[in-house]
Amino acid sequence: MQLREALDELPETVFADLLEREDAYLLVIDLPGATADTVDVQLEDGCLSISARREKSVPRSFEYLTEERSLFLDIEVPLPPDATGTDAAGEIERGVLELTLPKADGADETTIPVE
Repeated sequence: MQLREALDELPETVFADLLEREDAYLLVIDLPGATADTVDVQLEDGCLSISARREKSVPRSFEYLTEERSLFLDIEVPLPPDATGTDAAGEIERGVLELTLPKADGADETTIPVE
């Protein structure tokens, strides 16, 4: 499956799980520091695009010696041909994004709301 292979190729700092049931897929991605206001999810031409911005705060008495956690994440992954954006839903809680993608006969172009 293309989506499974694409998830294997994500950067090492991105952790994702793919689950399936008879009528839908569930994609779970860890996005520490991201919120519903800083995540944008688009589904177009059978490809899922996720853009996220992490918010980091530095205590006043500290400064960075090294900074390994990127502020931005932009990924694109192909979807199975039976996944659709129609009635898709997203939710992010404590930096964990869950996208539910119903199965249908084709993928529609849509924005997936994230709450």
